[in-house]
Amino acid sequence: MASIRLLRGFLTVGGWTAASRVLGFVRDVAIAGALGAGPMAEAFFIAFSLPNMFRRFFAEGAFNTAFIPMFSKKVEAGEGAMEFARDALTGLATILLVLTVIAQIFMPALVLLMASGFAEDERLPLATMYGRIAFPYIFFISLAALLSGLLNAVGRFAAAAAAPLLLNVTFITAIIVARYAGYDIGLTLSWAVPIAGVAQLALVWFAAARAGYRLFPRIPKMTPELKRLAIIAGPAALAQGVVQVNLLVGRQVSSFFDGAIAWLNYADRLYQLPLGIVGIGIGVVLLPELSRRLQAGDEGASRWSLSRAGEIALLLTIPSAVALVVIPLPLVTVLFERGAFTADDSASTAFAVAVYGLGLPAFVLQKVLQPVYFARGNTKTPFYFALVSLVVNAALAIGLAPVIGYIAAAIGTTLAGWAMTIGLWIGTARMGESTRFDKRFWRKLWGILAASAVMGAELAGAVIVLGPMFGTPGLKVLALLILIASGTLTYFVAGRLFGAVRLSDLKAMMRRG
Repeated sequence: MASIRLLRGFLTVGGWTAASRVLGFVRDVAIAGALGAGPMAEAFFIAFSLPNMFRRFFAEGAFNTAFIPMFSKKVEAGEGAMEFARDALTGLATILLVLTVIAQIFMPALVLLMASGFAEDERLPLATMYGRIAFPYIFFISLAALLSGLLNAVGRFAAAAAAPLLLNVTFITAIIVARYAGYDIGLTLSWAVPIAGVAQLALVWFAAARAGYRLFPRIPKMTPELKRLAIIAGPAALAQGVVQVNLLVGRQVSSFFDGAIAWLNYADRLYQLPLGIVGIGIGVVLLPELSRRLQAGDEGASRWSLSRAGEIALLLTIPSAVALVVIPLPLVTVLFERGAFTADDSASTAFAVAVYGLGLPAFVLQKVLQPVYFARGNTKTPFYFALVSLVVNAALAIGLAPVIGYIAAAIGTTLAGWAMTIGLWIGTARMGESTRFDKRFWRKLWGILAASAVMGAELAGAVIVLGPMFGTPGLKVLALLILIASGTLTYFVAGRLFGAVRLSDLKAMMRRG
């Protein structure tokens, strides 16, 4: 049943994530049109990134990578899962409350920590005000992340995957209300952040209650299980700290170039679409699956799940990466260029999209390889690889910025991503046969690469043919749709010819088990 659960879980998470990311594009298009790439946009993006940075550090990073394997094994063994989940929720809530109070006091320093280029600038007071409003989001979304991990561990993927939709709906509604009521858009969006967090937490809490886990915080106490959780989470927290420092390096570099924070943010949204649908979807499903197989001692099923996860990830990611590298300007122009977002903004954003595209396979493979370590309670090794990526990122971003400008931040992020992925892959290969990709994975990879190359050539030619349509305002969207459709068709036809895509393989995956 491992294969069916893996595929079914991925399809559920991927489907909801795809809906959320598409709606997220609607949100980003609205924000780009309303704020452009000016000071208000940059101040809001920094303010919004603050709670998200700490969320990844505490909940989705350190806490959940330790919590999910422990909880999954307790569910598998039928021993104390409810009590453990309640204690974990209480401990996390306590930490988050303290953090929120501290952040409110030291918000100006936090803003400068992320963007020292804002000093002596109108963006600093704006980002400080927005940050104080938005920061409580960390409390709601981090608890929602823990409950989402619980739901994923018991095979209930839908609510957790659907929760991000509420953030996008809230943002879009806020922009519409601000437009019609004449409210300050930056302030309205800032207030929308914690409101969305409440909605997301409510959704997954009720879903967890329906799954038999009606959790309420209680008086905090340090149990032996929580001590073990903290010991495992410690190295993961350090690793996430390194990852967040990587992000800080990029933001610090870009904060010294007017508009760069906004350009990189919009570029990030484009490459996050396939990363979110494929990488995060697979990572969410794979960690509890590997934890269950490890508890059951089924090494063969573990290897099969890992290999098929990697295969699905690259089947969908490599062509996406090629598209981001070959046609970034048509994508950015059609999606964002309107209102306050100018042609110059499109060109700068497209450059960053192409650079991020080169790193997309690495970012997705990290989501496939990291669960191999986390399922075994090994959070130290990824930390060491993260340190290497930090050195690579800092050296490139800071060293190249005086020479090539803001794009140095994107180059540093991409090459640091590859450094991290190569380290993770070498580490898993050394663990043994059960943690290595199987022969079918490598055979499929060559077919995927060949089909993606054919698609890239077709896209390059199609852009030239469709050039007049992209230059006509009323036909831009249609031209992009034709471009995407032609590339998709080319990829799957070439994939069939090179053996990368076969219906029989999908049927076999469904029959296995």
